Amino acid sequence: MKIGIVGFPGSGKTTIFNALTGLKAQTGPHADEGKPHLGVIKVPDKRLETIGAMLKLKKITHVEIIFMDLAPGDNERALDLNKINQIKEADALAQVVRCFADPFSQTPFSPLKEIRDFEAELKLTDLAVIENRLNRLKKEKGRGHEKELIERCKAFIEGEQPLRLLSFSEEEGRMLSGFGFLSQKPLLILLNLGEGDIGKPLSRELIDYLAKERIEAAPFCGKVEMEVGDLPEDDRLEFLKELGINESARDRFIRSCYALLELISFLTHNESEVRAWSIRRGTSALKAAGKVHSDMERGFIRAEVVHYNDFVQYGSEAKCREAGKLRLEGKEYIVQDGDIIRFRFHV
Repeated sequence: MKIGIVGFPGSGKTTIFNALTGLKAQTGPHADEGKPHLGVIKVPDKRLETIGAMLKLKKITHVEIIFMDLAPGDNERALDLNKINQIKEADALAQVVRCFADPFSQTPFSPLKEIRDFEAELKLTDLAVIENRLNRLKKEKGRGHEKELIERCKAFIEGEQPLRLLSFSEEEGRMLSGFGFLSQKPLLILLNLGEGDIGKPLSRELIDYLAKERIEAAPFCGKVEMEVGDLPEDDRLEFLKELGINESARDRFIRSCYALLELISFLTHNESEVRAWSIRRGTSALKAAGKVHSDMERGFIRAEVVHYNDFVQYGSEAKCREAGKLRLEGKEYIVQDGDIIRFRFHV
């Protein structure tokens, strides 16, 4: 899973990136903006440690999130159009929005304006791709369905709506996947607060706009969170609680991302490793098998499924089987969060 951290110059996105990853990327107006900063974090899941201890497994593999701190563009743009392919690699975008007074900026902060301006950039970028594709389709025959789909996207954007709010069939989704439309990507707003605003309610205007546009938002104080990352681990939560914050920026961000992308985790294990895998809610056993290995999807026979709670209660797969808690499921079974699955396949 790749999350692109984006924002206007001075929004504090690299500070947020450092708070989330524990890295020390240079911040400030003179930071190097040539290449994106990359950081990887593991998604905490205590279920893995429990299963590992029960089965005496040494290797525990968590789901990983890759963060890309993407450089802003010139002339006060949030997007660097010369590096658009880097942005298209992201599965979702997290826009850092300045909600604090900046000594390097001559303009007062305006969260709602930043969010609207960023949305406008996303839509204009997509519109350029759409216009280019439609010009090419004029010269091609037998592409009527694609032309109709692209024109529908164009009309939606011209109606001031991002493509993430437009519904597509599974086939249409596949047809559009190669374009990497930016306004189609899930968007999370990270409100980068000043220290004095921690815990304060958001403005009604901002709340109403986010609800209308169906955009998720999460408040952070990047400066404080980055400083907390420098403290000994045992002192971090205690310091945050003194500020009225009950969990770290990393944990809050992961939870927000899972909700935004509608992700759940299923678990697998063998004689040496227990591992978590993230999938979209509503994924079938067949597609979940392909997440582990393409051969498992291609040669799928069945899935042996026991839920984590039952596994912990009964203590082993054998006892779960005796209690009727281990089930054989077919291709269409919808995987649930916390399912422990062994895929049977033949190729």
